[in-house]
Amino acid sequence: MARKLTIDIWSDVMCPWCLVGYGKLTKGLALLEGEIEAEIRWHAFELNPDMPPEGEERSAHIARKYGRTIDQTRSVQDQMRQAAVDAGVSLDYSGPGEAPPAMMWNTFDAHKLLIWALESAGPNVQMKLKLSLFDAHFGQRLNLGDHGILIDIAASVGLDREAAAAALTSTELAAHVRAEEQAAFDMNITGVPAMVVEGKFLIPGAQEPEVYASSLRRVAEKIAA
Repeated sequence: MARKLTIDIWSDVMCPWCLVGYGKLTKGLALLEGEIEAEIRWHAFELNPDMPPEGEERSAHIARKYGRTIDQTRSVQDQMRQAAVDAGVSLDYSGPGEAPPAMMWNTFDAHKLLIWALESAGPNVQMKLKLSLFDAHFGQRLNLGDHGILIDIAASVGLDREAAAAALTSTELAAHVRAEEQAAFDMNITGVPAMVVEGKFLIPGAQEPEVYASSLRRVAEKIAA
């Protein structure tokens, strides 16, 4: 019988390495088929908590934030794009027509929606929502700070539109986002993705599938001992 593990992932939907990390984790879990099963839960981490409502063009944002030239930034983005292909995911625009500008947005309300989805519908629905938000950001280049767009995405994975709208204005969920971010700080998580297995074993960054598989196997062995 496969051993069940919980994996809590601190992540931001603006983070390309979070999508890459998820793709590689999925491949790692495939290596453990029949041996280990995982329940994955997503938690809030804002890469850019001070991002204004109008957002910022992605290359310009990265160049400004990390002190790079635009050419250097595009080179790094090309490397990330190849890493995504290797992980079985995509960072490329796949929407209709010519690609709109790639933007960075404030994700605080998206995190509210993800917390609400986990609380109200469970980890499987939260996963569908998370992957839909990734696709909306990278594949469709939609404004994830826009409540109408967020509600549409929630509805697309079977969540109630009115309840989603209420979640986006909930002060309780806002406090929950801050609590999850504080939890990351308390665990010395300074970058994402950060995966915490069974509440105490940290796997930082986007690792290779074999690294995820061996790490999860070691955790399962420690628990069984």
